[in-house]
Amino acid sequence: MTRIPSSLAALSLCAFASAQPLGDAWGTANAEAEYYRIVDVPLPEELAIEAGSFTMLPNGRLAIGTRRGEILLVDGAFDAIPKPRIHRFASGLDEVLGLGYRDGAFYATQQTEVTCILDRDNDQRADRFITLSDVWGFEHYHEFAWGSPVDSDGNVWVVLGLSQSYHYKAPYRGWAFKITPRGESIPIASGIRSAGGVAPNEHGVMFYTESQGPWNGSCSLKHLKPGGFMGHPICFDGYDLTDALGPRPLEPKNQSRLYDEAKRIEQLVPYAVVFPYRKMGQSISGFRIDRTGGKFGPFEGQIFISDYSLSLVMRATTEEVRGVWQGACYPFREGLSTGILAVEFSPTGHLVTGGTNRGWPVRGSRKFVLERLDWTGKTPFEILRIEIQKDGFLVRFTQPVDRETAGDPAHYALETFTHVFQKFYGSPEVDKTKPVVKSASVADDGRSVRLTIDGMVEGHVHGFDLAGVKSKSGDDLLHTKAYYTVNRIPE
Repeated sequence: MTRIPSSLAALSLCAFASAQPLGDAWGTANAEAEYYRIVDVPLPEELAIEAGSFTMLPNGRLAIGTRRGEILLVDGAFDAIPKPRIHRFASGLDEVLGLGYRDGAFYATQQTEVTCILDRDNDQRADRFITLSDVWGFEHYHEFAWGSPVDSDGNVWVVLGLSQSYHYKAPYRGWAFKITPRGESIPIASGIRSAGGVAPNEHGVMFYTESQGPWNGSCSLKHLKPGGFMGHPICFDGYDLTDALGPRPLEPKNQSRLYDEAKRIEQLVPYAVVFPYRKMGQSISGFRIDRTGGKFGPFEGQIFISDYSLSLVMRATTEEVRGVWQGACYPFREGLSTGILAVEFSPTGHLVTGGTNRGWPVRGSRKFVLERLDWTGKTPFEILRIEIQKDGFLVRFTQPVDRETAGDPAHYALETFTHVFQKFYGSPEVDKTKPVVKSASVADDGRSVRLTIDGMVEGHVHGFDLAGVKSKSGDDLLHTKAYYTVNRIPE
């Protein structure tokens, strides 16, 4: 594989848019507050903190990378009554949309490079900035670069948005790279349009978020598959710059279906989880895995993913079926106060969120804010996760179900749909079908129901509505809907 040298590869060190209503809200914010509180982390009036990335430090501090080019260190963000003390560690950077920390160094992904940042004299101020990679081009302010946390091997994964989300004006726009600790820049994938975050999924495999737009019928969570083509062909000129990914893929056929095109185009990677437009998200962004050991409630090991436009947080789960990743998304918590770009879990079991409303309209009314989601200790009755079976689905719940309502197939409404795979912006939901639930078998412990389905469709999103299912104690589901993307049905 061709490895593109960094400019310092030999080094081994490393206009505000008004808030506005955006579609219908879920309408569950008041009920959600019984289980997950939104806690304001107050900011000094003199600081405009537009959080673009977070990372936790070994000493329990929260580090924030900002759109305004700073790295800020925060003490007290996770106190019961937060009174944060904020220290500016670095400034003069550009749109820090990825931040990691390893062995005393920060790894910041900014618009034009990945930078290793050190404090050599231990005065809590950055004093050495080392460019690890700057192999991609930059021609327009609207060319965002999103970076992952540092992985277990010391690498940072970078996904590059197109120029103004539509054009290829500079080298490698719409590509992804793995940046090694020695500054090697290894091409990973092409075809990215407008990413919002990159990180491992719950199984440790690298994923990224993609927004609705050309060649993307809706927002989605995608497997960042090495050698993969993620769907947008305008970045194909990058194949003239390197042979690392092999030959350029075939051009996708306009107004086709992704499922069909993936059979024809060897490199094309299906969306792992589709977030139906505005029902679940409009501009999905950063995500992290709950590794708090139950301190955040019953969702240990799941993906928590934010949405910029709708000012909310959702859940997702993924599984690999016949060599292809797929999974489901679920509502979680709405009512946050600005456009959310980044989330991060603390070891103490808090989920911090942050962002801005600069650039695009968002549902939240504040220009920028830090907010925390705290579990109250009460477990909501929720769909825990949905897993596919060869003839249906296994639906798991956070509490035992009422056997009568959960065992009635009439209480499981399903519909499927897909999107037009096209060069135009987004897509309506098309090719709709209505699978039939033939049986619903409740497990002995009451915590799962196996659904036998007639009419599952590969390549379609399967929308669930479980409004008739109650818990053993008679409670309704906090959220009744979920959406599973079926790329493959198990054999």
